[in-house]
Amino acid sequence: MAGANPRWALLETSYQSRGDNLETVSFTKMSDGTAEDYALLSALEEEDIDAFPDRVLEWLRAMDVPSGYQVTRLEHSLQAATRAMRAGEDEETVVCALLHDIGDVLAPANHSEVAAAVLRPYVSERNYWIIKHHGVFQEFYYAHDHDKDRNSRERYRESPYFQATADFCEKYDQVSFDSEYESETLEFFEPMVRRVLSGPRDYSA
Repeated sequence: MAGANPRWALLETSYQSRGDNLETVSFTKMSDGTAEDYALLSALEEEDIDAFPDRVLEWLRAMDVPSGYQVTRLEHSLQAATRAMRAGEDEETVVCALLHDIGDVLAPANHSEVAAAVLRPYVSERNYWIIKHHGVFQEFYYAHDHDKDRNSRERYRESPYFQATADFCEKYDQVSFDSEYESETLEFFEPMVRRVLSGPRDYSA
């Protein structure tokens, strides 16, 4: 589409690659589905799960547009991941630092919660909690400039992940808007992303 936002031009998914000749189920109501219908849907779902790392990487590439900061949202994410890696964090935490803002592409108004929900089947409870709440914890650095409470994070003080989230924001998130910082490339992190997102784990809903 002429004049389309370049961010959305990058958001092609595996759905668009299947073509018009894809086999379909027989039902129009799920209550009428057969075992064969649901076997077909399960196979297609497995394809989508296998393609999930590619989809996430495309979301990151879609963030490589001007943002109002001195760096793009992609560069911010690369800086956060690079800082986490250089600080000796484990691979899953490094990948979470890379992906903590992918919700910006899908839902800017509640990006933390969206990113956490998307990644929940693949990461630990600790990292899920950090991603889900990092937006509130980030307010410590700027909310007072909007006449809001910078200490709104205090309502989570009793969480076992409070300090980990505060540290994540202090060390990796709020500092990663530096146009002079030499971060690793997305290609560098891609194998890590594929390993961490290689398959969903069981978790309690």
